[in-house]
Amino acid sequence: MSYIQGYDPQTLREIVDVAHCRERLAELGDQRSLAALLERVWLLKVTGNLDDALAISEQSVRVARMGGPRKDLLRARVLHATVLQFRGAFAAATQELTTCAEEAEGQGWSALAAFAYQHRGKVYYDAADYVNARADFKRALFLRQEAGAPEDQLESTLIAIEAAERRRSGASVAS
Repeated sequence: MSYIQGYDPQTLREIVDVAHCRERLAELGDQRSLAALLERVWLLKVTGNLDDALAISEQSVRVARMGGPRKDLLRARVLHATVLQFRGAFAAATQELTTCAEEAEGQGWSALAAFAYQHRGKVYYDAADYVNARADFKRALFLRQEAGAPEDQLESTLIAIEAAERRRSGASVAS
């Protein structure tokens, strides 16, 4: 079951049922598998518990680095970067997402590269850099199409492209 009910067209943040997310957090408890850690990070992030999300995301990166495949480490690093973004650390998030996107593309992991570009675009969007946000969203769309991504992923990327274009147009009119 997906916890995401949609995306806010202004902020591009996930719209979730917070109560349902908290129920799932309680079910997960203190499980230490990488999958459980990553799920906990995301749930903590979308419910606004950013301090715990940061601590668990750092733990998930360490766990992935010690014993998982390279793809799992990249996923953990992307999720860690999204927590940094939510905390307002845009430069650190951008740097982490850039290295993740480049490595994933270099390995030919289109879906993972698209995931990193989509999130780097969201960092740029939050930082009001709509030109770079739009470029990253377009790159993510291309990679997702190439990877045969599901319709909901393509849709979220198209929504992000439209939002960046609206914001960019609004910013140029205001200046």
